[in-house]
Amino acid sequence: MESWNYEIFWKETVNIIKNSLSREEYSMWFNNISYYSSSENNLTLSVPSNFFKDQIKQRYISRISEILEELSGSKIIVSFKVNKKENEKHKTNKKNLIDVKNDNITEIAERIVPKKHPDLREDYTFENFIIGENNSFAANAALAIAKNPGRAYNPFLIYGGVGLGKTHLLQAIGHSLYRKDDLNKKIVFVTAENFTNEFVNSLQKKNPQSFKNKYRSVDLLLIDDIHFFQNKEGLQEEFFHTFNALYGSKKQMVFTCDRPVSELKNITDRMKSRFEMGLNVDLKPPNFETRFAILKKKVESMNKTIADDIIELIAENVTSNVRDIESALTKLIAYAELVNKKLTKDIAQQQLVDVFSNFKHSNVSLDIIQKRVAEYFNLSHIDLKGRKRTKAIAFPRHIAMYIARELTEYSTTEIGSEFGGRDHTTVMHAIQKIEGSLKSDPTMEPIIHNIIRLVKE
Repeated sequence: MESWNYEIFWKETVNIIKNSLSREEYSMWFNNISYYSSSENNLTLSVPSNFFKDQIKQRYISRISEILEELSGSKIIVSFKVNKKENEKHKTNKKNLIDVKNDNITEIAERIVPKKHPDLREDYTFENFIIGENNSFAANAALAIAKNPGRAYNPFLIYGGVGLGKTHLLQAIGHSLYRKDDLNKKIVFVTAENFTNEFVNSLQKKNPQSFKNKYRSVDLLLIDDIHFFQNKEGLQEEFFHTFNALYGSKKQMVFTCDRPVSELKNITDRMKSRFEMGLNVDLKPPNFETRFAILKKKVESMNKTIADDIIELIAENVTSNVRDIESALTKLIAYAELVNKKLTKDIAQQQLVDVFSNFKHSNVSLDIIQKRVAEYFNLSHIDLKGRKRTKAIAFPRHIAMYIARELTEYSTTEIGSEFGGRDHTTVMHAIQKIEGSLKSDPTMEPIIHNIIRLVKE
């Protein structure tokens, strides 16, 4: 028996915490922690990954330390050991390959040891996903799906604005399942646009069966940006049957979308019902604490050192999404390296003043843009969506489309949809006309700036 054995205190700590958490939350986190060892004033816990270690430290370490101190009468430092059993299992599997035919060894061994899916970003894993109030429901659901695919949450749809982590969670599920030892699992990740292009190509080559065979035989189907399926009736028909085939075989499907399914336009009712029959979860912009944690994690991953007051400055001023937060940090680091200066809070403020100003006006809606342009030209915003092509209406419409492309993340297809269902080529033409006018007509730039100011106000 150890001279210092805090296992009994750990077990009692777990019992106390269990009574204060929901069954789902306790199961998600504390079923994956176990006592490892003790030394004087130190307790080491075993966790399955660095992701779990980071999340336990972020969420529960203060409460754990507090309870341990109350039980033991002294301050106990809690540390973690990442369990390496999975890695050992992979080594064993590789060793057992010696009896396999030589021509198959390389192929199988490569799949077991690196376990890198060719279509998934290596950094889009659960370990690199920071969980906060804005995304905890979605993240916990994604973890549950990764543990037990094709069951309770099928299909799983994550929706929300740009840069909030939809694609990250989508791919994290794929990574988690791909790392497991079952070599026969077929995991497919595809953007909705590429899914569409493949379908069209299969029709052009008069070989639609190849498309059906590919997507109806998967174990996990991950499709990013399903709002791209709007206005595509033939594709929706094909996808409807693909969905039914996978669902009937209890194969997991995970989708992302930039809005709730109910707000999708020109999607058949039966398709909407399929998307909504599982679990739909939204991602919201991260709060200050989550933004700060994201930045700290990013700095650590880049092996950089940045003062907390600078990280706080970014977290306080860039509130839109993860992508923008990380972009601001990257700009600062690049500046420091290129001019060989140590970053201070004053320097950070100077370098990011324009960034901070822009992000105060993020999340501009197309509806607001249409209304402000219409007001500026003394029109009804309904006119901008209508079919009239008189110069008095077409010119403001072109400006509205141009500003929409400048201030939002909407694609030309999505913008066209909000302007009376116009084709994306019409939007591109409008943008090009305004860009040409900005170069040749000195009165155009003040008009654009005035309207953008009105939109931001």
